Order: sequence, then structure tokens, then C-alpha cells
Amino acid sequence: MPLLAKLLSFNTLKAPVKKKAKNPYIRYHVDPYSEWEKLGELGDGAFGKVYKVRHKVSGTIAAAKSISIESDEDFEDLTVEVDILSECKHDYLVGLYETYYYDNNICMMIEFCSGGAIDNIIMDLDRSLSESEIKVICRQTLEVLQSLHAKHVIHRDLKAGNILLTEGGIVKLADFGVSAYCKSSQEKRNTHIGTPYWMAPEVISCETDKQSLYNTQADIWSLGITLIELAESQPPYAEMQPTRVLFKIVRAEPPILASNTKWSDSFHDFLRKCLVKDPSGRSTVEQLLKVSI
Repeated sequence: MPLLAKLLSFNTLKAPVKKKAKNPYIRYHVDPYSEWEKLGELGDGAFGKVYKVRHKVSGTIAAAKSISIESDEDFEDLTVEVDILSECKHDYLVGLYETYYYDNNICMMIEFCSGGAIDNIIMDLDRSLSESEIKVICRQTLEVLQSLHAKHVIHRDLKAGNILLTEGGIVKLADFGVSAYCKSSQEKRNTHIGTPYWMAPEVISCETDKQSLYNTQADIWSLGITLIELAESQPPYAEMQPTRVLFKIVRAEPPILASNTKWSDSFHDFLRKCLVKDPSGRSTVEQLLKVSI
């Protein structure tokens, strides 16, 4: 069953999974909980439960993300995240300790970030972030995006909910469940996937026009929307239904901050560089690293 169907909560009968060649980053036929101890539940997402766990020998604390595999397509899609986290290492990228395939489930032992996701932090604080706080998060996110884009990885779901913080306040970009691993910088994608409010116009367009392609520049648009989310506690058009938002993003002018006076001119200018509807005119991650909010 396609991952998009899971997001829409479609039901299907579980079929035996006939895996292709074994993934070198996955341990097969080993029960993850023979090596890790469950400490409690962290969440229950669209793809399954997430547990806080501790390694029985080393004592390492991790977040165990377990996902049921119901088809070959599921297996192939989910191993993209395994490949990315195994092959792409960065200080601001969430770490992957182990991955298991056991009893038709993929279980990933991911670095535990006690600070949690930034959208939850904003909710707990009951306020949006300051410009100085946004600047730090933006810089660290740009640095990890630069590393990913150099390896031809498109995150495709960049938002505050997928940016975690460690106990020390360090950014860790997470959740590569819908990410794409391109073969080169010239390769583009034509798959409509991501979260509507943060989705770049060219990604939305490929739903109706399969000739509409996109590349790593889609992440730059999502970064701009995420910065507005940090500044205003929600993304643009948050009051609208997701399906209506898709039309709005494609047809409307790029969103801007609600207040002209609360934020610096450099912040407004930075957002304008990110939120260009034509991806060829949008600033690259390298260009954005040379300017400052």
C-alpha cells in the first residue's frame, strides 16, 4: 500500500512482503526489543508508535520508530529514510543508531532529542519565537540542508514539527519518511508529496501536470514557510482546509509576515528570497548562507 494511502487512513489487507536484495543498513530477523528496553511511549503518528528506549548494554537512549510493512512498495519507500540517515551524517541531522526488520516491521532506533519538536515547544511556551531564536534555528537548518542537497537529498517535509532540539538547544532535522534520494543534482522529481501548508508551488503542480518537476529548491520554499511558522506560531493559511490551501499556494502571491514593523528588514528580505514561486529564481541554500536574517 502506498505511503500516501496510509496518510489518508485507507485500509487494506496485509499481504506477504517479498523483499528484494537485503539492505546493508538493516539487521534482519533480530527482535529489536531483545537488545533495547522500552521506557515509555513518545507518540503515536500516522505510521505507528514511537517509544523511548534504552540499549540494554550501552545504556544509549533512543526513540524507536516502528512501522508495519504491508507491501514491497512500503518496504522500498521506508528504506529510503534508512539509506539517507545511514549515508548522510551531520551535526544538525538526527542520528540513526540501528535499523531492524522483524515480524513485518521496520524499527529504527533514532537519536533521542529531549527538547522535542519546535512546533510543540512553541505550543508549550504559548508564544512565537523571537527573531534571535529564529535566526539560530534558521542557520543550523540551512547548514544541514546544504549537506543534504549536496548529496542530492530532498527532505520534502520541512516544517517546525520535523525540526527537533537536543537538551542543549541544538537543531536536529528529522523525519525523512517522504524524502527523495536523487541520483544527481540534475535529477528532478514529479511526485506530489509533503504537508500542504509548507508545500512548494512546483510540488503541488505535479499532481495535475506530471511534466511539472521539482528539485532541492522545494525545500527552500518550505524553509521560508517554516520561518513564518516560527514567527507567527502557525504557517500561512492555517485557518483553511488543506485542499483549499493547495490551490491558494499555486494561485496567490507568496506569503509574507503579518507585521511589517515587528521584524527586521533583513528578515523580510530573507523570506522574499525563499518564497519565490519560480524555483529557478529562488535563492539556493548556498546563497542564503551568505546573507543574514
